Amino acid sequence: MRNLFKATNVVLMLLCVMYFITYVDRVNVSTAASAFQKELHLDNTQLGLIFSAFAYPYLLFQIAGGYIGDRFGPRMTLLVCGGIWAGATILTGFAEGFVSLFAVRMLLGFGEGATFPTATRAFQDWLPASKRGFAQGLTHSSARLGGAATPTAVAMLMAAVTWRGSFIVLGFVSLIWVVVWVWYFRDDPKTHRSITAEELTLLPVRSRVKRGPIPWGRLARRMAPVTLTYFCYGWCLWLYLNWLPLFFKNNYHMEIKNSALFASGVFFAGVVGDTLGGVISDAILKRTGNLRYARIGVTFVGFMGALLCLMPIFFVTDITTVALCLSGGFFFAEITIGPMWAIPMDFAPKYSGTAAGLMNTGSALAAIVSPLIAGFVIDKTGNWYLPFLMSIALLALGAVTCFFMHPERPFDDEPTVPLPAGRTVPAR
Repeated sequence: MRNLFKATNVVLMLLCVMYFITYVDRVNVSTAASAFQKELHLDNTQLGLIFSAFAYPYLLFQIAGGYIGDRFGPRMTLLVCGGIWAGATILTGFAEGFVSLFAVRMLLGFGEGATFPTATRAFQDWLPASKRGFAQGLTHSSARLGGAATPTAVAMLMAAVTWRGSFIVLGFVSLIWVVVWVWYFRDDPKTHRSITAEELTLLPVRSRVKRGPIPWGRLARRMAPVTLTYFCYGWCLWLYLNWLPLFFKNNYHMEIKNSALFASGVFFAGVVGDTLGGVISDAILKRTGNLRYARIGVTFVGFMGALLCLMPIFFVTDITTVALCLSGGFFFAEITIGPMWAIPMDFAPKYSGTAAGLMNTGSALAAIVSPLIAGFVIDKTGNWYLPFLMSIALLALGAVTCFFMHPERPFDDEPTVPLPAGRTVPAR
């Protein structure tokens, strides 16, 4: 039990909780939409704009947020970001129309823009290289757990305190996390009061390396195929997160509580996929020492598996079968998360926060265009399946572009450490 509460494990758990909360705060709007869409008189295209509002500043602050996390450290960066996203969630409960709702959702995206790249910066100093895929998979599985819990939790809160009250309650939960984070976390593990000598011997020396100016051009070029691949994944992710509860509600004429349960079941499949992808990727790396095989191989399987699982939904009408297919698609899509988020740490440890921000611009851009196009298509055709057809096309593209990623090629001339099969990766 004492090992469970080692400082490194507590930091990992705190980041898991952060990922959980941030996803609750960003996807709660999809469940609450069943109530505020009618109250605020919004059509599906306007609703798509509300869904995408979060992503505009989220996109802009990926790179800037990653740089800030590298420059000022995760402790203060996440303190400021957490205060902003918690405040935005609370203010959502006071929105009176399309404009104010759009504005507070943009504020939420501003607050959450730097969170995941900054968390990657924290991982760089607080975790050994051998656990990167596992840690990224675990934290993102916590995010998907948040997504899975949100439909049911928000539906229950709406029944108890209305849709407005649900946002206020969730915003105050976020503030509690912010207080705990700034009290416990330290940027340099060596300065933490609870860190042990045994833990320190396993951690990288990254925090003692002096950072030079960020080579933006070279780094952006190296990250371009990773960003494109992550866009393909993000298209599918944001379609699920924003439209799935309404897909079940409107396509199968279900009440909100029942549609929330079906959506939660699909999202729970992603929780398993996130963790499993990271574990498998790290296991392959440990066994073979081949970074490319460990990261790219798992990513490719995830894209292809998701594509194949989604295809049957166009040929069946049974809601249980459709839900199972959607669950399988989400499971395989989420397998890609652990290996992909490990890539910035694999080849660019000096700039891992910035590199992670560059990668996550792909998902942030998808968060803008995916719900927007889906809402427009549904309004024009009345067909709730067509957006999933577009997701299949993007998944096929991602399965191709992932082979252009090269985590095995160090970004800088850095010292290397041996791996079991005689391969090497940059020292961390």
